[in-house]
Formats: sequence, structure tokens, C-alpha cells
Amino acid sequence: MALLEVKNLKKYFPVKKGVFSRGVGFVRAVDGVSFTLQRGETLGLVGESGCGKTTVGRAILRLIEPSSGQLTFNGQDLLALDREKLRQARAALQIIFQDPFSSLNPRMNVGEIIAEPIRNHLKISRTEIGRRVAYLMERVGLHPEHKRRYPHEFSGGQRQRIGIARALALNPSVIICDEPVSALDVSIQAQVINLLAQLQEELNLSYLFIAHDLSVVEHISDRVAVMYLGRIVELASDQALYQNPRHPYSQALLSAVPVPDPEIRRRQVLLEGDVPSPLKPPAGCSFHTRCPVQNEICSREAPALRDIGDGHWVACHR
Repeated sequence: MALLEVKNLKKYFPVKKGVFSRGVGFVRAVDGVSFTLQRGETLGLVGESGCGKTTVGRAILRLIEPSSGQLTFNGQDLLALDREKLRQARAALQIIFQDPFSSLNPRMNVGEIIAEPIRNHLKISRTEIGRRVAYLMERVGLHPEHKRRYPHEFSGGQRQRIGIARALALNPSVIICDEPVSALDVSIQAQVINLLAQLQEELNLSYLFIAHDLSVVEHISDRVAVMYLGRIVELASDQALYQNPRHPYSQALLSAVPVPDPEIRRRQVLLEGDVPSPLKPPAGCSFHTRCPVQNEICSREAPALRDIGDGHWVACHR
């Protein structure tokens, strides 16, 4: 049984205009996303900015309430939980935010930031909390004696390590990594990715790794889901996706990834036009307005996400 199962998840944001704030439509940020996450697995979630990746992660945690769908964590229906039970469930579902500075309270020192979830969820002594904080700081590569420093006294990479330590404070099973390295320098990105991989191996963590950098996702993911305009258009193992992408959008994304070898020439797939508005998505396949191989059925009928073999799922009429 999957540790986390997401079925037909949708999140529509109402759009209101005028003096009386009348509803004029909905932004379909997430429009029917389904996937599973196994224990100890990393699922990469990639796509252009605005495709709904972060909304998926926050809807799973119910930081924003889904419009519809099913969320099952460890056999438990997350959408059926009341406030107190949801609070208890969140101990095992944590998040690492994209911005390592704004996600930390500037008025709290590092020790207080890491200790806060422990104080809120666990009934242990002050001494035990201090030991736990020192252990977590050491685990992510920070000096425990710096626990009285404030976030502005650390570099970007160090601040993200603080965020990772806070996410680990309650021994979670699943961590949603919301573009955790996109705001960091390349050399620091590698350090943080290696740290996450090491922690996963030691603690048997499951990651939903949200990113737009395909090279970073390739390094850490077991499977990769590609999103476009609120929907998953391809889902496969990292090896299958990077070596043989089947959806035209996935092919275009991968063709744009720089190759660190001047001898290798990659044919680049250039997409025409702009991403359609999620307020008024096109009929049929949402990608057909930019697809180089679209035909008549693409503009009339939305393709279902189907298994084409070996766990490789594609939403394409081809």
C-alpha cells in the first residue's frame, strides 16, 4: 500500500470582479492530479512556473483546502480529519519552503525555531528539547553552539539547513520539498541535495520534490511527474523519462536542459505561443495550442493519463 495516495486532486480559486465582488470564473490551479508516493521514495514534480506544482504540495498538507479529490496518508483520509486530528497528522507530514529567509521567523533565534514544533507536539522536558535541538542542528551540518543566533546571521544555504532541521523535528514520514534549492547558489544546491539524499537513506523518508530545474530533479528522484496547466501529462521512472520522454511537452522541457559537454549537441524543441490562462484553459488537450504534433482530436478531447508499459504514464493521443 502506498504511503501517500492522491486521487483526482483539484483546486479552483474563484475570480471576483466589480463593486459587489461577483464571481466571474475560476482559476484551475490544479485540475485532477493523481499519483502515489511509496515509503522511502522521492517523486519529482516538475513543470513551468504557474503550472500548479506548489499548489499541489500545499493542498496535500491542507495549508490550502482542496476543491475536491481524495488524499490518503498511511490509510487515513486527510480530508475527513477535524482540526485536532489534522494537527496530529501533520507531525508526520512536513514541508521545506522555497525561500530560506521568509520562512523563518526573524524574531526567534535558531534554537527557538527548531524547538517550536517539538514544544507544540511533544510533552518532553526543557532539557530533552535542548538535546533534540542540538542533535538536529548537528545532523544537518550546523554548529549547536550557534543556536542563539538569528536567521539574518546565517547564509542562504545555512538558513535552508535550519528549515530542514525544523522539518525533521517531529520524525516525519513524508516531507514536501517546495523548490528547496532554487534560491541557492549552484555549489550550495549540491550540498543541500546531498544532505537530503543522505537523510532519506538514514531515516527512510519519502519526498515530494517540487522543482523546475530538471537536472536537480534527475539527481534525487526515483520517479518524475511532469505538470502542465494544472495536470500531470507524464509520469515515469527518472531513467525512463530522461532517456525516452513520450509527451511532447516533456520532450521540449528536456531539450532545454543544458548539457555540460561541448561535444554533445542536443536538438532543441521550441514551443510556439504562450501558456494558456488557467482561467480559460483550451478545450481538449490543454497542450494542443503549443504542441508541434497536435491533430484534430487534440482540440476536441482531453487525453486520459494511461499506462503505456513499465509504469510509464502519458496523457497524449499519440
